[in-house]
Amino acid sequence: MGWVLGDHSAETFQPLWTLVARWQCYFYVTDGWTVYPSFIPEGDQIVSKTYMTRVEGENTRLRHYLARLHRKTLCYSKSVEMLAHSVRLLLHYLKFDDVPVPPRFIS
Repeated sequence: MGWVLGDHSAETFQPLWTLVARWQCYFYVTDGWTVYPSFIPEGDQIVSKTYMTRVEGENTRLRHYLARLHRKTLCYSKSVEMLAHSVRLLLHYLKFDDVPVPPRFIS
């Protein structure tokens, strides 16, 4: 899974596209965001909400597990760095069913 934190701008999408472009996909299923045509070659983008259900499901799952992804909660994250660490840790847990603990915290 590739992800970046930021607003809906080309500057935010650029690092994600750099990662995704290396996958050399035959086509990209998108929700039609206006910056995609600037990056995705013409004819390689399929705009479809039907095929986006997997992505939306993952977004829902992240919001479910991380209260800091809800805008109007006490847990709302003001630190982009801490939010990135939280997302990274959750994705690791969901993939490996394990929470990595640095050696200095193991007794």
